[in-house]
Amino acid sequence: MRAALAVESRMYRALAWLRIALLVNTVGLNLYRDNFDHPTAGWISVGVMIAWTGFALTRYRRPEQRTPALLVADLAVAAALMACTPLVKGPWFSATIPGFWVAGALFAWGIRYGWRGGLFAGALLATIDLVAREHIEQKDYSLVFLMVLGGATVGYLCGSLQEMAAERDLAQRRAAAEAERTRLGRAVHDGVLQVLALVQRRGAELGGTGQELSRLAAEQEEALRALIRAQGAVETEWPVAAGPGEPVEVDLASALGALAARRRVEAALPGRPVMLPSEPAGELLAAVGACLDNVARHVGEDAPAWILLEDLGAEVVVTVRDEGPGIPEGRLDAAEADGRLGVSGSIRGRLRDLGGEARLDTGGHGTEWELVLPRGEPASERGARRQ
Repeated sequence: MRAALAVESRMYRALAWLRIALLVNTVGLNLYRDNFDHPTAGWISVGVMIAWTGFALTRYRRPEQRTPALLVADLAVAAALMACTPLVKGPWFSATIPGFWVAGALFAWGIRYGWRGGLFAGALLATIDLVAREHIEQKDYSLVFLMVLGGATVGYLCGSLQEMAAERDLAQRRAAAEAERTRLGRAVHDGVLQVLALVQRRGAELGGTGQELSRLAAEQEEALRALIRAQGAVETEWPVAAGPGEPVEVDLASALGALAARRRVEAALPGRPVMLPSEPAGELLAAVGACLDNVARHVGEDAPAWILLEDLGAEVVVTVRDEGPGIPEGRLDAAEADGRLGVSGSIRGRLRDLGGEARLDTGGHGTEWELVLPRGEPASERGARRQ
């Protein structure tokens, strides 16, 4: 969105200089021709063009002032000046009063609303130009054709530039994130993981309390490794479906399939893509990874596990199940009290932040996590918007 707005602002800055050039050209031509049947009305029309150009230059400078009302008024002024030409110049006029000056409003619509907006504005101005003439000549057709084509072309080019800018920013963010993951992984490996490995070895040798320290160090070492792996859970090769100003979307089904293949677990997935915005999809995928980490840690590296993805329309449900001994009663509360926040943070916390829910069913039959993600605005954002 930020990239699209930056492109739009730069296009409007270029359009400001074009408006000035078009105004100078139009005023000069009207002074040279001076072919008004009603001179007073004609020079009032020229004054309107001068005043509106100054007004437009100030209003289009700030994004928050580029409202639909401004765009409509801009196009209405251009259309009105064209429509009143027969009354001011007479029915046998050759060129309209504004002439090429109307390109300012035409291109403004293309920049803001893409090729559809440019096409609409061009078609409207072309229709008014042709209807105002008693006789249509070849040169008149050429002018209106260029108006229609020019508005659509500028709109298409602006949309393409916005897409390219968004893709560039996304690539830069991914590169920065990858560099930060590499730096963090190196720092953790050279520091924290080495210390935890040392505590794990020495604690086992000491016995007694040292063995408990060794066990805790082993758990924290695995948790840190899982965290580093989770940083790369969202693959940059995911299918992207986004337009200018739209959020990037990914196929959750493909991502879960890739995750299942890497972890060597079975996955039951829909036969069609399940598209979600990349951020909640990435958080949901990380929560699934945390569930599988728990299976490997507490049940066994080769323990079987299953992933089921259901697209229910209003919500997406991912189920992760294993056939282990289950989680003993009170184990999760004790882990949270000890500061081990794998379940409360990595699984339940992620879903809670997304406005969803992580439901747990555990016992002698195994453990089943049901991760429910609604297709809508997260609760945290709704709360912030209300404040």
